[in-house]
Amino acid sequence: MPFWREKPLEEMTPDEWESLCDGCGLCCQIRVEDEDTGEVALSDAACRLLDLCTHRCSDYQRRKERVPDCVKVTPENVRGLDWLPHTCAYRLVAFGFDLPSWHHLVCDDPERVHTKGPSMRGDLVSEDEVVWEGED
Repeated sequence: MPFWREKPLEEMTPDEWESLCDGCGLCCQIRVEDEDTGEVALSDAACRLLDLCTHRCSDYQRRKERVPDCVKVTPENVRGLDWLPHTCAYRLVAFGFDLPSWHHLVCDDPERVHTKGPSMRGDLVSEDEVVWEGED
């Protein structure tokens, strides 16, 4: 039986936990909150550290240092991160669901998330290329 079905999150090794990431890049998509209504919308921009080809963080070890508001997804906080996509493997496993057929741990193909899954590959630009409203 696969580890994600038999182990509680808190018993997974760091490598097992990290392997759950499907590489879709959706958690790195920038969200914009309307100050008046509190409504949150997804932008077409991604965190400056997201490699837009691989959909992996280009500086994973130092991401908190370089992007202070980056949120590390952990077994302890995953259930409270309601902004994670509903397809996120961390979220799915945390709430007792199985991984989808396109997940690399199921199909052994890390590219399938980009062809059959929820990947935003090709649809995002780096936040460094965006002029945000109010910037000069």
